[in-house]
Amino acid sequence: MALPLSYSVRNVLARPTRSMMTAAVIALVVVAATLFLGLISSLKRTVAISGDPMNLVVMRKGSDNDGSSQLALEAYQAIRFFDGIARDADDQPLASPELVVQPFLRTRDGGRENVLARGVEPVALQVHDQVRIVEGRMFQPSAGEAIVGRGVASRYADAEVGKELQFGRGRWRVVGVFEADGSAFESEIWVDVRELANDAKRPLPYSGLRLRAATPADLARLEQRIDDDPRYALDAQPEVAYYAKQSESANSLYVLVVGIAVLAGIGAGFGAANTMYASVQARTAEIGTLRALGFSRRSILIAFQVEAVALALLGFVIGAVLSMVLAVVLNTMLGGIAFGAETFTTNVITLRISPSDLVGVLILALLVGVLGGLGPAWRAARLRPIEALRKA
Repeated sequence: MALPLSYSVRNVLARPTRSMMTAAVIALVVVAATLFLGLISSLKRTVAISGDPMNLVVMRKGSDNDGSSQLALEAYQAIRFFDGIARDADDQPLASPELVVQPFLRTRDGGRENVLARGVEPVALQVHDQVRIVEGRMFQPSAGEAIVGRGVASRYADAEVGKELQFGRGRWRVVGVFEADGSAFESEIWVDVRELANDAKRPLPYSGLRLRAATPADLARLEQRIDDDPRYALDAQPEVAYYAKQSESANSLYVLVVGIAVLAGIGAGFGAANTMYASVQARTAEIGTLRALGFSRRSILIAFQVEAVALALLGFVIGAVLSMVLAVVLNTMLGGIAFGAETFTTNVITLRISPSDLVGVLILALLVGVLGGLGPAWRAARLRPIEALRKA
């Protein structure tokens, strides 16, 4: 004879203090795991969507990011006319020479962080076609103007249209804000590439070159031709591959977070088990009565396990709601979450809790409930009716 499901649910409701203590322990683990997993998945998502499958990144051989590369004007002039590069309506090649530097900016709370300033030409908006200006306008070349990504605008002081940013040796008037579907470009400042090179006193004016291929076949041919050209010692790679390498650091963090979540889950499991053991001790007479009425050990084992799972689900719901609220609060208060990039600059990540993050944490919460409740449930099932009633 099996105990009804409502018996386990009513036991959770009948002991609100003890139930909330157990659920609170699990909820704390859920909050920590959800926020960490959400941060890592947000970082990986931000970096992963930054590349365009039709773009090539051209840098000096041996460089692993824009910040450590240099490219001469002669190399740009030669490469931009290679066959296979896409062209705009005026039959100009979609080749964007770019320079990156890492100046300090003041955050809104007074701190200092390195930010990636990218020098570009107007053609960059066609090569990086996910970038779109949502406020103001594009900067005018040689006018001391800048446009800033949405992440920069939300986090740093004076990064607003009409105000001036001071970095390097000059001041740059902000004339526009751009978005890029949440990609890493939103953590950048864009200015005129020649002005930035003069300001930084760079002997070689570019860090690298972004090319848009006309067709997927042209992409592979351009990559091979640039790699094999002996004149400039350059390396070309698809933009998606470039940003995939930038996200590799998030993979090790993911393993670390999973390890921390498992350790926290073990602690929560012991906490849940302790509470459940106390519940078994307090309900000895009830368990003896159930056994005397003919309910099997298996039925009692299942009933206590269902109760533990119900507590885990309650803890998950509380923790998930708190995580969502905390994510909004953190994004609002901090203007996004700062994360160091391989270019030694700051990526501003918008913390988003995805359904996959919640599914992973739900599995963790259920494991905590099942494993934490197994010992107490087994003890309850093994109680003999006469002994249980005598102890009562």
